[in-house]
Amino acid sequence: MPAHHRPSHTARPLYAVHGSTLVVARPPADTRPAADARGPAVARHAPPPPPPPPPPPRRSRARSPYLRLFAHPGTVGFTLGSLLARLPMGMFTVSAVLMIAGERGSYALAGSVTATGLAATALTGPLVARLVDRYGQSRTALPATLLALLGSLALVLCVLTRAPDWTLFVAYAATATTPNIGGMARARWAHLLRGDPAARHTANSLEQAADELCFMLGPVLAALLCTTLFPQAGTLAGCALLLTGTLLFTAQRSTEPPPGRNRAQAGPAPLRQPGMPALLLVFFATGAVFGALEVVTLAHADGQGHRAAAGAVLACQAAGSALAGLAFGTLPPARSDRRRLAGCVAAMTALMALPLFTSLTAPLPLLAGALLVAGMATAPTMVTGMALVQRLTPAGRLNEGMTLAVTALLGGIATGSATGGWATEALGSAGWAYTVPLAAAASAAVLATLLAARPAAPG
Repeated sequence: MPAHHRPSHTARPLYAVHGSTLVVARPPADTRPAADARGPAVARHAPPPPPPPPPPPRRSRARSPYLRLFAHPGTVGFTLGSLLARLPMGMFTVSAVLMIAGERGSYALAGSVTATGLAATALTGPLVARLVDRYGQSRTALPATLLALLGSLALVLCVLTRAPDWTLFVAYAATATTPNIGGMARARWAHLLRGDPAARHTANSLEQAADELCFMLGPVLAALLCTTLFPQAGTLAGCALLLTGTLLFTAQRSTEPPPGRNRAQAGPAPLRQPGMPALLLVFFATGAVFGALEVVTLAHADGQGHRAAAGAVLACQAAGSALAGLAFGTLPPARSDRRRLAGCVAAMTALMALPLFTSLTAPLPLLAGALLVAGMATAPTMVTGMALVQRLTPAGRLNEGMTLAVTALLGGIATGSATGGWATEALGSAGWAYTVPLAAAASAAVLATLLAARPAAPG
């Protein structure tokens, strides 16, 4: 076949033979890539390369990690409900003391009644949390809250009717069925964000900041209501807030974690988990820091002639903790919660030296500043500790595990309060009594270091 009749897809030669004549064929068009002086060879007729994909919008990168939490439906509702329900936790004790002391004229009786309620909470709280894990938050939290409200209303009635003193103990002990709303909120975040450790860390920081805010505003609100209206106003307002918040919280059914109907489904008891008893000791020692710090600060302000300013001075510690908690939530989660906990408790120990030195050498306003700085290690410690509780506790018993941590914390607060009060009288100076929270923080640091040195369980 002649060359000029071949299919066009074959390469054409430079010449062809027609009879006895040699004919030079037209050279084919050069389809090789042409050299470009500015770079590598490119095809003359090659299509332009596709444009690179646009970068992600800057707004999504700069968006606050806290705002991203509320992209899940129902999270705003249960967060607002938990805030309303937690605010009375900082009101009930102060309201009960002011109400009983105002009507019965005995701070000793008022302190004994509230101490009994604290002991009852330590015993009842884990049982209520176990029911929450087994039957669900909505089915358990509301009946438990109603029973606790009956106890608070009975306390008001007993005080008003001059009932015998023993009835006050029984009524206030009934308030121990109040569910741990903060623990249930953390359990919801853990359920919603189970595949996102960074978001869980931010959510835990948010919840700790909410705790600090409630314990900062609760006593101030209770004292204001009881002193400006009538002695029972703080307790009644706390009851209304607790009921409203619990109803709003439990109404958000879409965010509720599924209950574990039986023990096999829920998992083993949290206390049997390796490392959990040691972690509870850390919480106990940390609670002793809080309890001693509160009593010693009240005594120091009273001794300086500024008893009315004691609440504002204590609020500085809670404010510092809340601010540090929000900032801590923007950090990435720790590779090892045990090591981070040891570091946070060590920082808390170092900062607790500030109130001791300031109380011995400076006036009360500078002590308030020292407490503001000292409180900045509190929230990171609690956030990391609660994250470790979530890691050690089976998912089906998460409320029980976190309530055990709160129970250990409350036990430490009671112990620290008693020890701080004793040290104030024994040492003859509330300034030197600041050695009690410092010693408690050092004990927590030793326990946290020992916990970090232990090998973590696999998985």
